[in-house]
Amino acid sequence: MKTLRWILITFSLVWSLAAMASGTRYVMRVDGLACPYCAYGVEKKFKKIEGVEKIDVDLDRGVVTVDVREGVRFTEPQMTALFKEAGFTFRGMKTEPR
Repeated sequence: MKTLRWILITFSLVWSLAAMASGTRYVMRVDGLACPYCAYGVEKKFKKIEGVEKIDVDLDRGVVTVDVREGVRFTEPQMTALFKEAGFTFRGMKTEPR
């Protein structure tokens, strides 16, 4: 019984570490997102960046959420340029672990 318990504890620890190392979620506030075509343009920009795993554009809230794999980092100047090039105004971002 003790062996099974230790196996379960070890498995849980390994699973937790893998989840923590799975990357970062960026939540960005953007002005000017008004239609599905806007969302498509933003998605195209992010799909060109290596390590981007998932992109979600919430037009109603003006929020773009991007999940990236471990080791990929975005900077505010990088995002300002990306959104300006796409025709939108970047307002800021926060990060969350996934």
